[in-house]
Amino acid sequence: MLNEVIFFDTMRAGLWIAVLVSMPILTVALVAGVSIGLLQALTSIQEMTLTFVPKLLAIVIVFWMSMGFMTQTLVSFFQDRIIPLIIGG
Repeated sequence: MLNEVIFFDTMRAGLWIAVLVSMPILTVALVAGVSIGLLQALTSIQEMTLTFVPKLLAIVIVFWMSMGFMTQTLVSFFQDRIIPLIIGG
């Protein structure tokens, strides 16, 4: 049976893994958004596609580059924490 300590520790570890996996994409989205917003404020260009397309492109590139890290992190979390709980160990 799963007691509260194991449950909350697994939830804490899962949330930390979610933060680690999402950090590269969120960081690039933040940097791209701030830099494009600064460029728009300096040049007074208020085009909607100017904010969307470069940010989307940067996110896709970083996702493609960090896909191996994300997959490895999630697989190791499931193999080390979740599958032993399912099996009963």
